[in-house]
Amino acid sequence: MSSTWKNNISFTVFGESHGPAIGVCMDNVPPGESIDVDKIYKFMARRAPKKDGTTTMRKESDIPQIISGYHNGKTTGTPLVAMIANNDQHSQDYNNISKLARPGHADYTGALRYRGFNDIRGGGHFSGRLTAPLCFAGAVAQQILEKRGIYIGAHIAEIHGITDKSFDPINTSRQDIIDLKEKDFPVIIDVQGNEMKKEILHAREEQDSVGGIIECIAINVPAGIGSPIFDGLENSIAQLIFGIPAVKGLEFGAGFDVAKMTGSENNDEFYVNERGIVVTKTNSHGGILGGISSGMPITLRVAVKPTPSISRPQETIDYSAMKNETLVVKGRHDPCIVPRAVPCVEAAVSLAVLSHMLEYPNF
Repeated sequence: MSSTWKNNISFTVFGESHGPAIGVCMDNVPPGESIDVDKIYKFMARRAPKKDGTTTMRKESDIPQIISGYHNGKTTGTPLVAMIANNDQHSQDYNNISKLARPGHADYTGALRYRGFNDIRGGGHFSGRLTAPLCFAGAVAQQILEKRGIYIGAHIAEIHGITDKSFDPINTSRQDIIDLKEKDFPVIIDVQGNEMKKEILHAREEQDSVGGIIECIAINVPAGIGSPIFDGLENSIAQLIFGIPAVKGLEFGAGFDVAKMTGSENNDEFYVNERGIVVTKTNSHGGILGGISSGMPITLRVAVKPTPSISRPQETIDYSAMKNETLVVKGRHDPCIVPRAVPCVEAAVSLAVLSHMLEYPNF
């Protein structure tokens, strides 16, 4: 099933953007794990629309109702199921475009795949709305990891060419990550964040949208988790990252810059530090070698495309009549998806790391 991810942790997301509810069913969550529901709410609030004009006007409370797998503050080991009600749908916004292929959306490809029976309202099952249950699952995974000292954080690295400072790939601390999570607009340099906001608001005024890059880091992941070839740590992270709608690119460590380097520049030299731990002097490999964690911080960057729903008239087709049309998209849409996608990236990485950590001795 395309909406199920199967590994040591397995989960399925379900629902549509304008259906009665969306949700997630998680399997193989270890029993007896203390989960703070208020922390889950706080994590999911980071994905919620903001009041500063940089996001959609759709207002959903996104309060998950846990149906099974949780009792007396702890996981039970049975399937952990949560549902999130959809309370602010404007389905009428899609009445005039039910057979028009919105550029940048999966309307046309979805109609081909599901023989025209797919729910197109708000993108249906293809919608970014389905990242809310992903964030619930990721929030659970993140709490379990943090109890083992593993911290995962992300920030907006770039919006339409305006850049933030990068994470230190060697020395990013737990406190650095905690501080970012407390920010309404998650950037390291706040001045750059203000410039990014101006660019997003300008795109809204122009009836357009902008994209950007999210940088993520995982610290204190022990060396030796993962596997080579097809079940590597990078593979698992990539699968989940590309489950986030609008993601179009992913790189680990130095990423595509390695193509410009020599071997002596790219190779990270090993040494034993003052605590007797094997580390590397640099971190071009992004904390993963041969699909297996090296013990260095895991670093990655995710490219997010501009929101495809824009108010400008666009040329398209009516795929039911096979004729050319002009499309004007109505409704409430983000001029930039990137800020709300930051916790989604954290969630994806947290789930992948937890799944592999379950194989770690004495986890």
